[in-house]
Amino acid sequence: MNEHTNLPITDRWIVSHRGNKNTVDPDKPYAWLVEKERTVSGEIEDVAIIFLTNRECPFHCLMCDLWKNTTGKSVPAGAIPDQIEWALNRLPPAKHLKLYNSGSFFDGKAIPYEDYQRISDLVSNFESVIVESHPTMINNKCLIFRDMLKPDLQIALGLETVQPEILKKLNKRMTPEDFSKSVSFLTTNGILSRAFILLRPPFLTEPEGIYWAEKSIDFAFSSGVECCTVIPVRAGNGAMDILFEKGLFYPPDIKSLETVLEYGIKLNAGRVFADVWDLAMFSSCDKCIEKRTNRLTLLNLSQSIAPIIECECNNVNVI
Repeated sequence: MNEHTNLPITDRWIVSHRGNKNTVDPDKPYAWLVEKERTVSGEIEDVAIIFLTNRECPFHCLMCDLWKNTTGKSVPAGAIPDQIEWALNRLPPAKHLKLYNSGSFFDGKAIPYEDYQRISDLVSNFESVIVESHPTMINNKCLIFRDMLKPDLQIALGLETVQPEILKKLNKRMTPEDFSKSVSFLTTNGILSRAFILLRPPFLTEPEGIYWAEKSIDFAFSSGVECCTVIPVRAGNGAMDILFEKGLFYPPDIKSLETVLEYGIKLNAGRVFADVWDLAMFSSCDKCIEKRTNRLTLLNLSQSIAPIIECECNNVNVI
């Protein structure tokens, strides 16, 4: 693990290294799409995803780049249901829906309580609805929203890592115990949860990145989550680029993502997915990147281990 004790990672430091935000329209989501996912039932089904245009998350996590597509202030009441309706009118049919708002769904300054009922009415035809939240924002609002919904509610929480020093440096402002407590609250109240796990956050070597990602999956499942998604950490948000320049961060190798995903699947403790967005940035080998991307996608959908990709880059060690 790299020495980093003197690096002043604070809200101010993180924000000071940002570039400009993208131009977004508070009347429309900034993205929407449909992807296939292996669901809780074991079926491979379509999941619609709406990336809602909303205010910036109040937590300034070191690795986060979601602020790029946020507004400078809270959107007015009614704007989020309007965005959902706008997107649903353009999306093909799907059984499941993810509502991601670049922050926490249960942040009252992002999605006001008075919008809950209309959101619930708009999504009534889905079998499940997945929203995201910071673990410290899990409270009775979750139960209120659950009781309004016809679909099943699932909540995605960012665990990130259980490496204690690194978690502090991520400026996440939570502990693994906070995460576990929130998952327990949701489980007790019949709400499924999933965890976001980071692969090789700053200050870790490649082997350390693999080790702590696997330990974080272990912890997430022992806490009671039903699903884990492994996200390889990337630069591009300003702060991460500074750490890269200082030699304190390197993106993980795609083969490490394969290793961690295989580990999680073999646990047979719940679904484990790899984030397969823009995987080319995690590979230095043009010969096998397409095959590895296809294999990771297959592992996500099958939740079983496919034959490894044979390539000369398998003999290259990453540190």
